[in-house]
Amino acid sequence: MARVAVVVGNPKPASRTRAAAEHLARELTGEAPELVVDLAELGGRLLDWSDAEVPALVEQVAAADLVVVASPTYKATYTGLLKLFLDRFAPARGTGLTGVAVPLMLGGGPEHSLAPELTLRPVLSEIGAPLTTAGLYVLDSHHDDPTAYEAWLGRVRPLLTPLLTTGVPA
Repeated sequence: MARVAVVVGNPKPASRTRAAAEHLARELTGEAPELVVDLAELGGRLLDWSDAEVPALVEQVAAADLVVVASPTYKATYTGLLKLFLDRFAPARGTGLTGVAVPLMLGGGPEHSLAPELTLRPVLSEIGAPLTTAGLYVLDSHHDDPTAYEAWLGRVRPLLTPLLTTGVPA
């Protein structure tokens, strides 16, 4: 059974971004994610390097076989809240991602549809993910519409299913 984590960079707790990320994780694995890190619930603690919970969450996310990393699109990129969390990952110090990373971003219109590919996917690779899927951009107004995910899932699911069953190569 794959260990699945979701990281949500929306500054609003229990957001549509979180719902979309959890939906995507379930669609990819058939099960609810084992760990959901809603960064809005951590708030300013992300800036406190003495806080014990944040590094523990980083370690749990780093060890996941599949990580859905989700953010609303702000100024054509992911949120500062998500950046604060991702800055905690350091592959050279043993806290890099070790599983498949899935970049997911929600936005108000199609003009930012490349944001997951151009901004989020590269940083996920940089922090150690041995495999980062193509990014998925979903219109915020369609976050709860399963058809908004179908084409992407049709392309990615056949590639991920064998990896999640047999293990991600390091």
